[in-house]
Amino acid sequence: MLNLHSDIALPLMRVHEACGPARRTFAMWLAGQMTGPVLWIVPLWETDRLNPDGMLPFADPARFIFATPRRAEDLLWTTEEALRSGAAPLVVADLPDPPGLTPVRRMHLAAETGGEQGGGPPLGLLLCPGDGGAPGVESRWHMAPAHQGGTRRWRLERRRARMAPQKTWMATQVRPRAGLELGPVSASSEDGVRESPVTIR
Repeated sequence: MLNLHSDIALPLMRVHEACGPARRTFAMWLAGQMTGPVLWIVPLWETDRLNPDGMLPFADPARFIFATPRRAEDLLWTTEEALRSGAAPLVVADLPDPPGLTPVRRMHLAAETGGEQGGGPPLGLLLCPGDGGAPGVESRWHMAPAHQGGTRRWRLERRRARMAPQKTWMATQVRPRAGLELGPVSASSEDGVRESPVTIR
């Protein structure tokens, strides 16, 4: 189990989904709370890439290994095989669209196999645009920027989880590499501001 907060725990050997404009920030947060390599799978044709300067407040960029499949059909295959190998504790698939139920089920099974390989139980994270919607995922999270002045904040929503109810927090980064502090959402935090696409949201 990956414990991010007293009220947020993500089961390992399962596949989760993050959506919203700050979905990559959610992935960075997870990476910062884990150890070992992070395999980040992104289409070769995707022009937006992670900026190391934006990654540093969350995790060491040197831990990241990038795979860039040329074909759309290879994205899910690469994700499945990475989870099955158990070589990376965190496998992130930055997808152009949510996958169907069958590929998600295959990834769950692959993650379970990877957990038996001796390298530690992996966690799969699917990054999907918009509101996401991949069927069969263990949990679905939506994250959007809500920065105020010089304070970096995000609105975090748990929209789906097998073992927990829907809930919303305001996540604040107090200092680098310390994770995010979560608090209740207030009326003044509803107005978010978008960040530059070249930095980590």
